[in-house]
Amino acid sequence: MRAFVFPGQGSQKVGMGKNLADASAAAREVFEEVDDALGQKLSAIMFEGPADDLTLTENAQPAIMANAIATLRVLEAEFGITLADKGDCVAGHSLGEYTALCAVGAFSLSDTARLLKLRGQAMQAAVPVGEGAMCALLGADIEKATALAEAAAEGEVCEIANDNDPSQVVLSGHKGAIERAVAMAKEHGIKRGIPLPVSAPFHCSLMQPAADAMARALEDTPPQAFRLPIFANVTAAAVEDAATEQGLLVQQVTGRVRWRESVLAMQDAGVTHFVELGGKVLGPMIGRIAPDVQVTSAVSMEDLDVLARLM
Repeated sequence: MRAFVFPGQGSQKVGMGKNLADASAAAREVFEEVDDALGQKLSAIMFEGPADDLTLTENAQPAIMANAIATLRVLEAEFGITLADKGDCVAGHSLGEYTALCAVGAFSLSDTARLLKLRGQAMQAAVPVGEGAMCALLGADIEKATALAEAAAEGEVCEIANDNDPSQVVLSGHKGAIERAVAMAKEHGIKRGIPLPVSAPFHCSLMQPAADAMARALEDTPPQAFRLPIFANVTAAAVEDAATEQGLLVQQVTGRVRWRESVLAMQDAGVTHFVELGGKVLGPMIGRIAPDVQVTSAVSMEDLDVLARLM
């Protein structure tokens, strides 16, 4: 079995997608449609920067999605490989869950771009700048990270945002609590805590206003039936029903990204080959979670050529 997976925030970089756009009309069409849907030249920011503009949450989220969908469309158009034929399930990391849903037909490309733009704006607006923070814990398993989060909270929000792999957990919450967690990491047997350069505390209870905004947006633009099951971030389990997935996307804004558990669940379901499209971030995580599976990450025409030969 094969799973197609899609990266989340942090995978953006200036120049993303340009190689594909230069080589394939299929990619150019994706970037043009996203530009039109958003009423902005997002592709120019992706190809040329500046980096500060690309890093803005409201730009990074649709940009990462557009890059991954362009990669998929090139795989289909230039190499004749479709998800329906070669895939058994999909998943995405945080915003990547929207990309995955677009890939299997639950959302149109234009709707996905608009939803992610709104999601980025809502997440940024949910907490005043400077009040929230996030940190990565290196050399931390979920038990150590949970104990540290509880100790550092001191009445503030300090929650596990991402369970990425057996050696990396991300905390999110109030700035003071996150700073305490970084300072206390070694006391809890964790190699180190690193403050993350993010503009808001994603995937924690402080994001409730953004979850409310996404609930309203998804009422207006609900997911439709999808071609392959998706492993949802908040349940780490396969979902095949569009109405169920709609509710999970709302929960996802404040909920934990259970990536480690999702990969294990896909492996338990029989997945032996993971294909990451549009990034090279999830591949190394998957390798640490499930060392015996095959992982292929593709961002360039050269990568897609290699991938096509494997299929």
